[in-house]
Amino acid sequence: MLDREGYRPNVGIILVNSHNQVFWGKRIREHSWQFPQGGIKKGETPEQAMYRELHEEVGLRQEHVRILGRTRDWLRYDVPKHWVRREWRSTYRGQKQIWYLLRLVGRDSDVSLRACEHPEFDAWRWNDYWIPLDAVIDFKREVYELALTELSRHLFNHSMARRPPWRDVPESQT
Repeated sequence: MLDREGYRPNVGIILVNSHNQVFWGKRIREHSWQFPQGGIKKGETPEQAMYRELHEEVGLRQEHVRILGRTRDWLRYDVPKHWVRREWRSTYRGQKQIWYLLRLVGRDSDVSLRACEHPEFDAWRWNDYWIPLDAVIDFKREVYELALTELSRHLFNHSMARRPPWRDVPESQT
């Protein structure tokens, strides 16, 4: 299901623990790390898709998490043409995502990367919220930065919010 501009509706999930560390999943048989994400099926709301993807990819259910916030609007990224199936290249541009910030209220032991038949991740870990994004595939980095930055207001009060480390321009120059 693509929108008129060629973007597939999708949800992204930033899961934090009680120390405001983020869940980071390692893609199966790859050396790239990412947040859970997945497509919105026809008839699903973004929130319903988020809970489905959370269970499929991380094994967590609604009772294991609390929603802290979501992005105000869609965040988009383009997928490089060489990653797109040949038959889709004339219509598919990439993903548009609503991002959710969730707090784990369950335990680490509730995480199960084998909750579905086709797992996405083969390892996971907790990282600082402002994780360096160099482990994320390059065409998704800007969306990750936008989502982390927008949703940080739900975790850190304004006076305590830190600037992302990828922002190397001093605040006085912005």
